[in-house]
Amino acid sequence: MIGDIVTVTVDRPMGSYHPEHRDMYYPVNYGYIEGIMAPDGEEQDAYIIGVDRPVEKFTGRIIAIVHRFDDVEEKWVVCPDGVTFDKSEIEKQIEFQERFFDSEVIM
Repeated sequence: MIGDIVTVTVDRPMGSYHPEHRDMYYPVNYGYIEGIMAPDGEEQDAYIIGVDRPVEKFTGRIIAIVHRFDDVEEKWVVCPDGVTFDKSEIEKQIEFQERFFDSEVIM
């Protein structure tokens, strides 16, 4: 799936807070890919990086997978086509949520 183009429906736009964990601030857009089911029974979640404003939908390229060792699901990292980030840049941008999990970024 790395390299695939997908459309993410954003349910937690950049600048918002988690609906249940009110202290979790989203510095990036975060959402799901409609029609692709993840192991948790919900649609596949995705971080959107490289976009500097809140969006409702975003079409971009999957550049990495966040594998969680202590959770049943993985997160996809999507960015504008033609834009690149290295592993440390990705880790920095998703640390706000991934710090709660034992995870690794796969590229």
